Amino acid sequence: MVGCPYEGEIDPLMVLKVAKQLIAMGCYEISLGDTIGVGTSESTKKMLECIMKEIPADKLAIHCHDTYGRAIENINTALELGIRVVDSSVAGLGGCPYADGATGNVATEKVLSVLHDNNMDTGVDIDAIVDIGNWISHYVNNPT
Repeated sequence: MVGCPYEGEIDPLMVLKVAKQLIAMGCYEISLGDTIGVGTSESTKKMLECIMKEIPADKLAIHCHDTYGRAIENINTALELGIRVVDSSVAGLGGCPYADGATGNVATEKVLSVLHDNNMDTGVDIDAIVDIGNWISHYVNNPT
């Protein structure tokens, strides 16, 4: 979305070009990923505003890694601009096998908390997600 471990900073016009091609091929939704977590609210806003000049918010999703602890601020920026689909991972598990240094995804628990704080109905039981996050984290840290 805004940064690449191979190319560095990404021009929003290049993201728009690829997104338009995907829409033309029939994709119903484009998930814009900050795979290495270098995005800031400013760079996220710049990129999304560029994309949204030609692609409506209801065709976009956002996928943020929390490498530098900025995923939630970037998601808030996307929410302010009308994005309503946010990728996440219980307990922030995962990463990206092809992007060196790309640590965990943003935790579903954090995203739900933000959405609920903004009075957005998710239909998701956050307490159940927290329980699942605790269980899987324990299992990952103690696999036997």
